[in-house]
Parts: sequence; structure tokens; C-alpha cells
Amino acid sequence: MREATPAEVRRRLDAGDDLVLLDVREDDEVALCRIAGAIHIPMGEMTARITELDPDRDLVVYCHHGQRSAAVVAFLERHDFMRVENLQGGIERWAVEIDPTMPRY
Repeated sequence: MREATPAEVRRRLDAGDDLVLLDVREDDEVALCRIAGAIHIPMGEMTARITELDPDRDLVVYCHHGQRSAAVVAFLERHDFMRVENLQGGIERWAVEIDPTMPRY
């Protein structure tokens, strides 16, 4: 499984890379904080909503700490998504390293 650090993802976004952020947390978690521009599909809905994702785009999947998103990355890879990465440390690490103003939980 490929992983990307928050700093790598931030650099890619700043460079204008065609990158999709996929938030797989639950609705109540997203209500607390989110990365602007991310698509939200809770992990439990992924099977039913996989067609909303483009397998030809670069995807970076995140959750709170990175475990659920790692499972989603594995699921997507089994469904022929080859350009998918897990955000190391999830939104928690993003808040610590990239956006310290982001609420943490």
C-alpha cells in the first residue's frame, strides 16, 4: 500500500496536482473538522458509492488516524484503483503538521 505524508499531500495540492482527497470518516467526525475540498464517503458506504470515484485520478484517502483509510485503500486497490494512497496519520497528523488551527478530537 502506498502512503503519503501530510507534507507531501500539501505540496502536491499547492502545486496544483489533480488530486482527490477522500474522507472516509463518519458524518459526526466530519462535522468536527475536515480538509477543504475533500469528498466525503463514509467507510461503511464505500461499496455502494464506489462508482462516485474515478479510478483514473489520484486519490488520497484519510480518516482520523489512518486505519480505516488503509482498509479503504486496500478495498479500492482490489477494485482496480491503482492511483490510491493512504494519508499517514490521518486528519490528526494533518492537524498537527499542516493546520494547527484545525479542531482535534
